[in-house]
Formats: sequence, C-alpha cells, structure tokens
Amino acid sequence: MENQRFLSTEEAAEYLGLSIQTLSSWRAGEAPQGPPFHKLGLKVRYTREDLDAWVASCRVAPEQG
Repeated sequence: MENQRFLSTEEAAEYLGLSIQTLSSWRAGEAPQGPPFHKLGLKVRYTREDLDAWVASCRVAPEQG
C-alpha cells in the first residue's frame, strides 16, 4: 500500500459519477454490493485502484453473432 491515497465516500462518489447515497445504500444492504471499501475505525475509505477494478468488472460486452 505504498503511497496509496484513500478517498472518502464523497470523493469516491464524485470519481464514479454516482451519488453519496448510492454508495452508502450499497454498503448497508443485506448483501453489500458496489466497489470494495476499507473500514478504518468509523470511517469508510476507497482506493482508486479498487474503484477502477470494480468499474472494469461491471463492463458488459454486447453479444456478437
């Protein structure tokens, strides 16, 4: 985790173009969804690497044929 900067929920939401409420509700759901996050004490933090990997995992390619 060398030189890894953590993003707040507000920063992560802005980075992803989502609302803060969306990220919060995804975390609080019965089956948490959305990007991975770190719980540091009472604070929730994200990394750009995790956000980018999560976005890449959401990619849907149209079927060809």
